[in-house]
Amino acid sequence: MARILIIEDDQDINNILYGLLTGEGYDVSRAFTGGEAEPLIRTNPDLILMDLMLPDTTGEELLRKVNAGIPVIAVSARSTVEDKVDLLSLGCVDYLTKPFDNKELLARIEVALRFKKNDVSYSLGNLTMDESSHQVIIDGKAVKLTPTEYAIIKVLLICQDRVISRSELLEKASAYTPDLVEESLKVHMSNLRRKLKQAGSDVGIEAVWGIGFRLTIS
Repeated sequence: MARILIIEDDQDINNILYGLLTGEGYDVSRAFTGGEAEPLIRTNPDLILMDLMLPDTTGEELLRKVNAGIPVIAVSARSTVEDKVDLLSLGCVDYLTKPFDNKELLARIEVALRFKKNDVSYSLGNLTMDESSHQVIIDGKAVKLTPTEYAIIKVLLICQDRVISRSELLEKASAYTPDLVEESLKVHMSNLRRKLKQAGSDVGIEAVWGIGFRLTIS
């Protein structure tokens, strides 16, 4: 069963999460502060549930210490669009606002773990996606992508022989990242294009007017 790390300073919520997840059969470790969390993060759990407002550090600072490929679900009372965009940019695969529904949390955990387990690899031009390490590699160097950006390029690589519509892209990517919606697609796509270009990729993402997107090689 998957190993999940809970990072939450509220003892009652921490206990609720611990009881819920152990009851589902997960192997759960937990921390109440950033200091307690850091050595547990280094054990590379399969998934992290992280509060953003800790007594000794911030969730944003801890996110920078999480290895690529480990999905992080942020749990916070902060709920603005700006908060969510910032966290997705830092690498969270999902965001859950307090108070949360237990069934929704379990469903989002299942989706995030499904994203992590797939180990098929794809390539085009000088770009390779290695799902065993959850990395996109260009000319031998890994490119740091958020889980949402990773999901987008993955779907585009799977469908690289054709134009994929916006609706199909959103539908297929939702299997790996539940927060990719029509309203946020433009931002994620722009960030992904910029990162690929900066890394020297000869693979581009072309918008086909009125239809959707396709990968191109320059």
